[in-house]
This record gives sequence, structure tokens and C-alpha cells, in this order.
Amino acid sequence: MKPLKIKTISEMHQFLGLPQPEHPLISVINFETLETPTMDRVMFDFYSIALKKGCQNNLFYGQQSFDFNDGLMMFVAPNQILTGQPNSEDNITGWTLLIHPDLIWGTSLVNTISKYDFFDYAVNEALFLSEKEENILGGIINNIKTEYQSNIDKFSKQIIITQIESLLSYSERFYNRQFLTRERSNCQILDQLEFLLNDYFNQEDLTSKGLPSVQFISEKLNVSKSYLRGLLKNLTGLSTQQLIHVKLIEKAKEKLSTSELPISEIAYQLGFEHSQSFNKLFKAKTKLSPLKFRARFN
Repeated sequence: MKPLKIKTISEMHQFLGLPQPEHPLISVINFETLETPTMDRVMFDFYSIALKKGCQNNLFYGQQSFDFNDGLMMFVAPNQILTGQPNSEDNITGWTLLIHPDLIWGTSLVNTISKYDFFDYAVNEALFLSEKEENILGGIINNIKTEYQSNIDKFSKQIIITQIESLLSYSERFYNRQFLTRERSNCQILDQLEFLLNDYFNQEDLTSKGLPSVQFISEKLNVSKSYLRGLLKNLTGLSTQQLIHVKLIEKAKEKLSTSELPISEIAYQLGFEHSQSFNKLFKAKTKLSPLKFRARFN
């Protein structure tokens, strides 16, 4: 079924049965002022940042329930499809901030908003906030609302953009906090990644499969690529791709030091179509060619 596309913030207000927005490119909507509509395959042409409270569903991360139950925060970029059904037992409060891309054109935010990976996180990777964190973000939302409700002047746009940048910076900080405070579940993901890569590189048919992709890894671990990258960066300082390469080089060193197989055969066994690509990667990671590394053991 083709998703319902909502192109403007005015259309979103109409969809929710609200009066026209006070500003055409930005709006703050309080959930307690409306009945929750069915979001069944809806797509926005704008950003949505929402803080929801009062959800009665049991929400889990991995095998653990969330440790902060006060606020659930989600980030949606343009052209993402949303689905969902309202729960009659829910008494949802909170807010959603709608930002049309036209607002940020010509500002510093147009070049930096793409660096916030959490706009690509899945729903089960939402940000859970403490009461203190909620209050910080709520204050910023109030500042944004106050500004666009005031008389618009030449300073208004930059003040609003500055507040949005502050909101995103705090959100990034709180996600880093979540990575740290959820040490048990995050370390489980790291352990699963280690097992997955060991299992992958120990297979006999890598010649047909090739090297594991980041997409393959994230699907096997049941997390989005962006969330996995942020989690691994926080725990190890390395990206998913870099950790794949670490395991690959580890296996290559093992084969080079314990067998007399030709370099081309080792490259082939590790999933490389061309041995030159293997040689280049190995040297980039170890500062030695495969032959020079092997010579150290002879």
C-alpha cells in the first residue's frame, strides 16, 4: 500500500485536526491537545522530533526493559515511513517538534544535521530520558515556541536555528549516556558481533560470499546500521567497518603465520576476489605487506 505523504507542516496540522500553524516551517504540537491518530504508512517531507510519555506498551531493548521510563524520544528524518496503531489505554503526553527543511537552508544547520545518526535509528533504538534530561529539552522547546510565536524579525530565524542545534547537541549527549548506562545490553551486542565475525570468517565458502557488509552485520544483530555505528564508536572507538577489518586482519595473520598457502589463496579464502585488494588492505592496516609479515615467522 502506498504511504500517505504529508508534504507541509500545514498539511500535518490538518491531518491532526489542528488549526493552521503559527509559522509555516516550524511547529511544536502537544500530544495532550489531540487524540492520537493512526500512523499507518505515513511519510513526512519534514523532520519530526518527538518526546512521548504515558505509553503503556512493554518496551524492551535487547532482553532488558528500559531503565528510564519517563520519556521516550524519537527522531524522524524526511521520507521515512511511519506505521503504528493507537493504544486505547495510552494516555500520551509530551510534544513533537516539526521542522521543514526549508527553514534550515542557508544556515549552519544544513551542513551539520546529517551528522546526527539518530535520525536513522529504528523505533526500538529510541532515546530514554531521565526527568532532568526531559526538563532540559523541554526548556529548549519552550524557547523555540516562544520565538516563533513572537513578532518575526531579522533575528528570529537564527535564534530558532540556534535552539534546534542545542536540542540536537543535548540529544547526542544523552544518547552517549544511554550507550554507557546500558553497559550490559551493549556489551552483549559487542559479544554477539565478535561471535558473528568469528563464525563468518571460519566458514569454508567465503569465496562465494565475499566480505561481510555492514548491512549484513546490522541485520544479524537486529539493530540499525546507524545505531550500531554509534554504539561501537562509543564502546571501542571504531566503526562497524573498521571492526570487520580488524577481525579480517586477525584471520589473515593467523593463516599467514601458520600455513604455507600462497597469498592469493589466502586472499581468496577470506572473500577477496582479487589478491591485490587484500594486499592493499593488509598493508594499510599493518604497515607490512603479507609477504613481509609472513617472513617474520620463517
